[in-house]
Amino acid sequence: MTEPLSTRCSPEELKTLFLFEQLTDDQLEKLCHEGHVEILEPGPVFAEGEPATCFYVLIEGSLVLSKLSGGEDLVISRTSQRGVYAGAWQAYLRDRVPQVYPSSMRVSETSRFFVLDADCFADIIAEWFPMALHLLEGLFFGNRSTKQIVEQRERLLALGSLSAGLTHELNNPAAAAVRATSALRDRVAHMRQKLKMIANGSLDRTSLTSLVGLQEEAVELVAKAPKLTPLEASDREDELGDWFDDHDIGGGWDLAPTFVQAGLDVPWLEKVVATVDDAGTLEGAIRWLNYTVETELLMNEIADSTTRVSTLVGAAKQYSQMDRAPYQTVDVRELLDSTLVMLARKIGDDIEVVKDYDAAVPLIPAYAAELNQVWTNLIDNAVQAMGGVGTLTVRTLLDHDQVQIEIGDTGPGVPDAIVSRIFEPFFTTKPVGEGTGLGLDISWRIVVRKHQGDLNVESEPGNTRFIVRLPVEPDQAIEDTQEDL
Repeated sequence: MTEPLSTRCSPEELKTLFLFEQLTDDQLEKLCHEGHVEILEPGPVFAEGEPATCFYVLIEGSLVLSKLSGGEDLVISRTSQRGVYAGAWQAYLRDRVPQVYPSSMRVSETSRFFVLDADCFADIIAEWFPMALHLLEGLFFGNRSTKQIVEQRERLLALGSLSAGLTHELNNPAAAAVRATSALRDRVAHMRQKLKMIANGSLDRTSLTSLVGLQEEAVELVAKAPKLTPLEASDREDELGDWFDDHDIGGGWDLAPTFVQAGLDVPWLEKVVATVDDAGTLEGAIRWLNYTVETELLMNEIADSTTRVSTLVGAAKQYSQMDRAPYQTVDVRELLDSTLVMLARKIGDDIEVVKDYDAAVPLIPAYAAELNQVWTNLIDNAVQAMGGVGTLTVRTLLDHDQVQIEIGDTGPGVPDAIVSRIFEPFFTTKPVGEGTGLGLDISWRIVVRKHQGDLNVESEPGNTRFIVRLPVEPDQAIEDTQEDL
């Protein structure tokens, strides 16, 4: 028959556990005096996030440790090794860290544990191992401080890179608008002069009215001008250049590109000839119409440039979540779009961006600015993995009660040997000085800890996908989760 489990605390038995094998007899006696042996039946013992009140050491039986991930318990350890410990093992740090259970524990069979009160465990560590305690404290808080400093530095570097990219993107349309405005002022002045010359010429009121009608028609044609290939544009410019030569219009080859860009052809110019009977007035009419077309094209350029500036500013506000509450209901597609705009310069022209958005994806509650940080890290890694050349795929879809976001690239993939480590803090495959190894760690904590979601990777050469899953309706109000990321 199986011998019944005992609740008697024996110093001799504790000494057989690897955790206590180096302790003196007096220390073992004190452990038995301060603690106790407890028999636990199969089932949960403590839950992640609850106040950590006890330190558990397995004497006999088996235990299972798990952590919450995406709203589900993920088993991180299953063991029957004598001497393994769990629970309030960080009690020696006292109130300098939140004293809660870092994971959940359950026993899968009737098991026997040595149990020690958390405060008593902290006192014993401080009394018996003062040097080790100082080393552990230095390691814990030193790592945390280093991590915070490096994270802040990485965020500042990312902000500087984004600011430089945004400045560059804004400068191009702004400079184009300034140039176009200057040119527009010049063209309007010349158009007024040509109009005066035409009005003082031989045109009667009817012809002048018809010419103004052609001007309006030219403006309408500019808006409808077809897109031509370089070869088609060249052929039409040659055709118009010959027509101008035939009608003794000087510098016709300089006028031809403007008329071709506006979609005006030889038959349309013949209408001008029919309107202006006087050959001496024809050239003035043609140049007046040319200024009209140039003016319209310049106004289009200004409109395009200012629209681009407005779009960039809007994307920057969406990305930074300026003047918006940290926790809000958001459309992840808008967040992704704003991040792509902000990273456009870094993505470059040699990477094709494919957006595959599911229209069924609903709005979700989230920390929008922090999710933008996740997209930034994942997209930046994808661009670097591809070496600036390839296809970047951004996909969203609704998977039951979760929104799934995928950032895919066509790079060489993540080696199998390191897949399990890529979310570890300070782990990086980049050359020294090019990466801190915190981007994916920060992303993981934002998604998993702050949004109760999940972040993982599926990779093979030519197809690497980082997959983010966010709950449509979190199990509890995540706005109350204000932990330090």
